Amino acid sequence: MGESAPEGNEDDPAMPAPAVMRAALEAYVERINRGDRDGVIALFAPGATIEDPIGTPAKTGDAIADWFADTVAFGTQIRPVAPIRGSHADAAALMFDVTFQPPEGPPMLIRSLDVCTFDAEGRITSLKAYWGPEDVEVLPG
Repeated sequence: MGESAPEGNEDDPAMPAPAVMRAALEAYVERINRGDRDGVIALFAPGATIEDPIGTPAKTGDAIADWFADTVAFGTQIRPVAPIRGSHADAAALMFDVTFQPPEGPPMLIRSLDVCTFDAEGRITSLKAYWGPEDVEVLPG
């Protein structure tokens, strides 16, 4: 008889179940696509950090709120290109294409892989975005 995949670490209540992390990332996509800045921010734990892309200074607190205000203002849309991936720990990953219209310049596309960690309540504690210059495309305007 086969064993089912673990739903979380029952010995560690501080670790969220994979389904909880997956649901948070699904909500992240849905809320960004809907332009729900406050809804997106609510997915993050107090003290959360965002490093987007990896190698840039981490955003925290008000910088996260300002960043998502720009995300909404730029008409950002996320299209997952693979299923959300969980883990046997407190992390999950989302691979997607994101399109947006900066206030000055042409529409842009970025191909990204975001890896997030979560607290016991399923809130994002860190988001690290993996993309580089070769993952950015200028779209016809």
